[in-house]
Amino acid sequence: MDAAAADATIAAMRDAIAATTKRLADAAVADESLAEMVTPRRILFVQREPLLREIARVWHLGVLLLARDGTLYEAGVSTRAVEPGRPNYQSASGEERRAHRAAAVRGGFAPGHTVNFDARPVSLDLEALTDAAGRVYVHDGRALVRWTAGATPATSIDFARYLDERASLLIDPPAGA
Repeated sequence: MDAAAADATIAAMRDAIAATTKRLADAAVADESLAEMVTPRRILFVQREPLLREIARVWHLGVLLLARDGTLYEAGVSTRAVEPGRPNYQSASGEERRAHRAAAVRGGFAPGHTVNFDARPVSLDLEALTDAAGRVYVHDGRALVRWTAGATPATSIDFARYLDERASLLIDPPAGA
């Protein structure tokens, strides 16, 4: 791809992100927290439990998170700030989810608040996006989103269309959603 086409692809992606951000903000769509997992320092030889600390406010757009400042992330793990309850040791994944809920509570998030973490920022650099393995990639000059694992360019969705459809669902959710 020549330099002009590459610049146009990245410019179109930036424009789609800016338009979606403005649209969601203007519609006053509720956002969620993006956090990082933090392990506090030991105090008097006592190891303290990890907690989630907010680093940004984001809108959850399916497999992507869009921050209010226009930064795009690949969605990672999502949890709610609720009392985790007692360990039941039924499954390792259940205990991991319980630990995530506890970390959100320790982080001071309001009860029931959705917290996203382990999200990876999406670089808007053509070299990094060209046929990348992540959710957002560029193939043959087209910006695409893999909305499901293993999606090929033929089954991926146009980047701008994906953002538009996901924003529309947040702004005007279907009845019963």
